[in-house]
Amino acid sequence: MSAPSLVDERRLVGWLRERPNLGLDRGGGVTVERLAEGHSNLTYVVTAPSASVDAPPASWILRRPPAGPLLPTAHDVVREFRVLDLLGRSEQPVRSPRVVALCEDIEVIGAPFYLMDRVEGCVVRDEIPAWLTGPQRRALGLDLARTLAEIHLVPPEPFVATGIGRPDGYLARQLRRWVGQREGIQAAVAQTGGRARDLPDYDVVRDWLGAHLPDESPAAVVHGDFKLDNVIVGKGDARVAAVVDWEMATVGDPRADLGYLLSFWPEPGETYPLPGLVSTGAGFPTRAELVREWERAAGREAGELTWFVALAVWKLAVLLEASYHRHLAGSTDDPFFASLDAGVPALLAHAREICGA
Repeated sequence: MSAPSLVDERRLVGWLRERPNLGLDRGGGVTVERLAEGHSNLTYVVTAPSASVDAPPASWILRRPPAGPLLPTAHDVVREFRVLDLLGRSEQPVRSPRVVALCEDIEVIGAPFYLMDRVEGCVVRDEIPAWLTGPQRRALGLDLARTLAEIHLVPPEPFVATGIGRPDGYLARQLRRWVGQREGIQAAVAQTGGRARDLPDYDVVRDWLGAHLPDESPAAVVHGDFKLDNVIVGKGDARVAAVVDWEMATVGDPRADLGYLLSFWPEPGETYPLPGLVSTGAGFPTRAELVREWERAAGREAGELTWFVALAVWKLAVLLEASYHRHLAGSTDDPFFASLDAGVPALLAHAREICGA
């Protein structure tokens, strides 16, 4: 897919060449290609010849927000850059890409953006690659749990000190945030003279979550959107090479991340409201095995996770409802969003079934 007008290539190239740390050949051509992966911030591959004749071409990933009306605090690529920068400075190893440059000047391409190193590998999203054998699927699933535990072992204090998260109150804030996101959708639609659709299961699950708020476990860095298709898998060893999509990362209860991962991990024979979950294929570990591996690697006990799984499905529905309204407004060309007419209500019904409300 060629880059649309959401990236002004001429202005981007000028900005890149003003940064000597990137080591570009000032006379060579730069190419920008849209990656048709994911449904959140937009991702592009930027390739440029190196200033050194002996060096291979430079290749980075560019991340910028989507077009159209956005929810408050959503798609904040500046914050995502700062999260990745802090992770890169941490003594606790985390499989995250190295960030190389940030641009907060919206005059360059029309929105803030950042560059990070491109990590080679495969995103396992809609189908299982032919090279991923049954034993490798099991190994990948368990490595996914270990990768999540590595994130939760990162000291949270530097994140708190820079305003990325707080040491307590995360679960209550999650409820307030996603209620606010739903209200933000309603307000945005009202401003256009319309009315957001009724989602009765949203209200029921919201009230159940509020009435059953669990005590928090010790705070950790949390990813906020951790699942199989938000990691890059190395083709040689079927291990997680890098975790991507950090825009919702913060400091909070790590069981929220674990519940989110489990919410995308049906057991064999179970159904999921949205299509394309490959973890139901033969060879992948069970949810219980994922939890045990995370507990072993993180040095924590998970305990009862029903509340966290219900929260995960409920907030995913709120997030996707915003994407659905961007689809209705004509500000996105992602065909997945058209399916959310039925997909969001189905997710909310699934969340209600999980919690038994």
